Amino acid sequence: MCCALAAALGVLVHVEVTRQTVATAREKALDKLRGVVLEYEAGESLPPGAGLDPAGLPPPLRQLALDGRRGTMLDEDRPVMWAAAPADGKALAAYVDYAQGARTISGLDKAIIGSSVLAIGGTLLLGAFAVTRVTRRLHQTATVARRITQGDLDARVDDPRTKDPARRQDEVATVAAALDAMAGTLQAKLLREQRFTADVAHELRTPLTGLQAASELLPEGRATQLVRERVRTMRGLTEDLLEISRLDTGSEVVESDLHRLGPLVRRLVRASGTDTEVVVVRDAHVETDRRRLERVLGNLVANAHRHGRVPVVLTVDGPVVTVRDHGDGFPDYLLEHGPERFRSGGSGGHGLGLTIAVGQAEVIGARLEFHNAEDGGALATLTLPSAPPGIPGEPDAQDARR
Repeated sequence: MCCALAAALGVLVHVEVTRQTVATAREKALDKLRGVVLEYEAGESLPPGAGLDPAGLPPPLRQLALDGRRGTMLDEDRPVMWAAAPADGKALAAYVDYAQGARTISGLDKAIIGSSVLAIGGTLLLGAFAVTRVTRRLHQTATVARRITQGDLDARVDDPRTKDPARRQDEVATVAAALDAMAGTLQAKLLREQRFTADVAHELRTPLTGLQAASELLPEGRATQLVRERVRTMRGLTEDLLEISRLDTGSEVVESDLHRLGPLVRRLVRASGTDTEVVVVRDAHVETDRRRLERVLGNLVANAHRHGRVPVVLTVDGPVVTVRDHGDGFPDYLLEHGPERFRSGGSGGHGLGLTIAVGQAEVIGARLEFHNAEDGGALATLTLPSAPPGIPGEPDAQDARR
């Protein structure tokens, strides 16, 4: 806007001054021509700068005079202002010097350009300073919003304008204050929900422990088996809720050590008692928390057997472990948004196993991804952090084992 305004004003001033200067020179040339005509008619000698068909008279102006008309024309090359009139079939012409007017316009143009450059430069610097302050605050607000989206509910903009009532509250400060208030409200709500879940699960542990002990004293029979099975299910659900609560609060402590993946996954499969095929393409050492890694892989294997179909294959390829079944695959919502607690797509269960697997994977610094294989079946891929420098992997391929 500043550049356009400066250019428009410069053009207007240039056009107006040029018009006035040319008009003044034209009047002088016509006045001189009128005197020359009177002298020519009186038979007197013509003054300097006048004559019949003088050299340098522009051809269009000469033709105008030969046609019986009077006119003027600016010759910018010399520079002079010509005036011509008809006289005995010839062109009687006179000119006045236009050099001063040309210098005036040239000086004015330089002044306009110089002042415009200074004005535009100053305005741009001032505008850049003002805009940078705004955009920097907007960028900070956007960064905080992204951190909140990624789960960092402690992130705040903390704009100084929102804390000092004496300072003017602009739009950016209003947005920052609204974002901080939203993050605080959301954090408080989630903390209340986490505390409620943890309290409920903790309070359920004592009566469930008593129920489990009491169920062991019941006489054997179908009803007793059903009661014991339901109590075990309720107790497992309670333990899962407590584990999720600990993951949500970030209170987990990682105890890392160096482990070989091949033997670790074989022990895990044997302990699970499931018909899971183990394939070690390339063994590797990883530095991780063994208990948490076994929890992740155990949940993935259990989920594959519970919701998929055999064969279930657990493959180790360096620090990448995949668990695949040959069932109907993961539901669309899980592929798009990840596992959600108490949602299992109508296939039974509570959706807590995969939720715990994702949470424990994040705790040990691993990445857990869910896909559907091209030829059918669900495919979970766990990528563990690389082994520390100097710890060799074992690239030799080994035969598949049950």
